[in-house]
Amino acid sequence: MQRVRVAIIEDEPELRLRFERILRAEDWLDVTGAVSDAAGGRALIERRTADLYLIDLGLPDGDGLDLIRLASGLQPDADLLVVTVFGDDAHVMAAIEAGATGYLLKDTAPVELLKWIRTLRDGGSPLSPVIARRLLQRFRADEAGARVAAPARGSAPAASGAPPAPADSPLSARETEVLQLLAKGLSYAEIGGLLGISAHTVTQHIKHIYRKLSVRSRGEAVFEATQLGLLRQPGWQGGR
Repeated sequence: MQRVRVAIIEDEPELRLRFERILRAEDWLDVTGAVSDAAGGRALIERRTADLYLIDLGLPDGDGLDLIRLASGLQPDADLLVVTVFGDDAHVMAAIEAGATGYLLKDTAPVELLKWIRTLRDGGSPLSPVIARRLLQRFRADEAGARVAAPARGSAPAASGAPPAPADSPLSARETEVLQLLAKGLSYAEIGGLLGISAHTVTQHIKHIYRKLSVRSRGEAVFEATQLGLLRQPGWQGGR
């Protein structure tokens, strides 16, 4: 297995050292940097030192969201895993929109980090259980509201609540459903569970989406699809 380069951007010394110790013990991981502030994080990202960045949102000299945007722009293929104390919807959605590919709370056991990193490298998007549960609850509430608000005539909405794709859309109806759920921050497994398909099938749909939209990451796909009018505006945006 090819070694995965990991950089840590975390201001809490104890947690940063604990992460370093755990990651350095694995022969398939290579810790290329560990810094405590946004300035150090920017330097690591600008040098493209890692395949995966662990990023804290609350840094003493800046906002981790800015680092996520920077890394997403400079290294669209890199994985950006948030590790933070902020578990509210606004922070979660802002991080996902900025380009984060995973979101964990700091009460996650550090030893679980290895599992989440493997999940990321396998194409998944790890979320702390409490975050995933709240996102699913919000998604179901959005869907219930969409069904109530749907007009009496016309075709029934798709199961995910995604609108029918425009006639000139490059995406199929199923790909539009998958992308709508991807935009909500759900993992491949969660998307598969909601749509009644396997995670492998979800992965194939996402590969087709990336190819059709000429993008290479979740954030780019959501941005491009939104610009093209292929996605409805998510319900959470009004609450930020």
